[in-house]
Amino acid sequence: MRRLLLLISISASLWGISVSAQEAPAALSLTVEEAMQYAIENNRNVTSARYELLAAEKGVWEAYASGLPTVDGSVSLGNNLAIMTRIIEMNGQQMAFKFGTQYDLGYGVQASTAIFNAPWIVGIQTAKLATTLASQGLKLTEIDTKESVMTSYYLILVNEETIKIIDANIADLEETMVSTKAMYSVGMAEATDVDQIQANLSTLNNTRASMQRNLELTTNMLRFVLGVERTTEIKLTETLDQVTETVNVEALLAEDFDINENINYQLIESQYQMSELALKGAKAAVLPSLGASIYYNQAGMGDELNDLDFYPNSVLGFQLQVPILASGLRTSRIKRAKIDLDKADNNRAMVSDQLLLQEKQLRYNLISSNEQYRSQKENVDVAARILQSFENKYNQGMASSLELTQANSNYLTAQNNYLTALLNLLQTKVSYDKLMNKL
Repeated sequence: MRRLLLLISISASLWGISVSAQEAPAALSLTVEEAMQYAIENNRNVTSARYELLAAEKGVWEAYASGLPTVDGSVSLGNNLAIMTRIIEMNGQQMAFKFGTQYDLGYGVQASTAIFNAPWIVGIQTAKLATTLASQGLKLTEIDTKESVMTSYYLILVNEETIKIIDANIADLEETMVSTKAMYSVGMAEATDVDQIQANLSTLNNTRASMQRNLELTTNMLRFVLGVERTTEIKLTETLDQVTETVNVEALLAEDFDINENINYQLIESQYQMSELALKGAKAAVLPSLGASIYYNQAGMGDELNDLDFYPNSVLGFQLQVPILASGLRTSRIKRAKIDLDKADNNRAMVSDQLLLQEKQLRYNLISSNEQYRSQKENVDVAARILQSFENKYNQGMASSLELTQANSNYLTAQNNYLTALLNLLQTKVSYDKLMNKL
């Protein structure tokens, strides 16, 4: 029982959720599948991942727009408060001339576009890949959320089942206490028998109170993952037996592992592609870029603002930029990008090896946990029969209270081992399904 209590307590404390007063709670009745779907729609981590995807999608258009044609208009008005005067010698005489008019008015429009720009092309590819990474990040967050929901759901079911077992055991011991007191009153039992059973009852009541607190902590953990208020009442509509029936170890082991379907491998593959684009972008920086622009302007001049003479001018131009010398900066960036690509390739190979090793380990764990579960289930039946036998013998005066206490303790230990084994089997299945991309 201690191991089960420790498991549930640690799991709940990791979430940092505290027990709080319940005031007019809302209610949710959920199966495992419904709980996962609800969490996908309301969990805050999933919501943040969706925002990341939306931002990445907008970034693609930004990348496109940075190289598309742009058009700018301009208007300028100048009032020459003091018109420039110059002295010019004409026919041996110096004469003063004013250059300009009182007012200058200009308006025009300029359009420019990139014809060829390698970094721009690579930037578009990078923005698209960033969207893929954000989409994969969202999927991973959803998978992690589903895993947390299932783990919390199973912990609650195990907690509730543990409390049921303790309640049944308390009821049995209370009946035994009544009969023992009756036997003691007629001299057929000793005072130590009554004290022993009373001590067992006290221990069980303390254990039940602790389990009840852990149940609330685990439920708060589920509330947190679901993204609901801590006052929300949650009812689990699936039983532990129904959940256990869905575990088909033989069918799970018959599945082939396709590493390309694993979300973690997909992410590391995309990160490798991002490093490829970084190298491509570094190389693109040494290529020439070509752009074009056209300018049209009307310039108005005159001494009266309402009587200006306008003269047009227009220019069509091309701009060719050829990188010549950067003191080795571009070369250094290319070399560093190549190192980053080699590092990403090494990480990809490492993740691949880890996933393949994890698949073998989880298969072994699945077989082992299933065997342990079946063995502990049989032990519970044996322990229950032994306890029933000792209860009968004790009522007939053929067994001592110490023997009955030991049989009762063995039964509780068997139940604890069974529930621990069952929880381990369920959690192993969740981990296996996550690896196989089945969540």
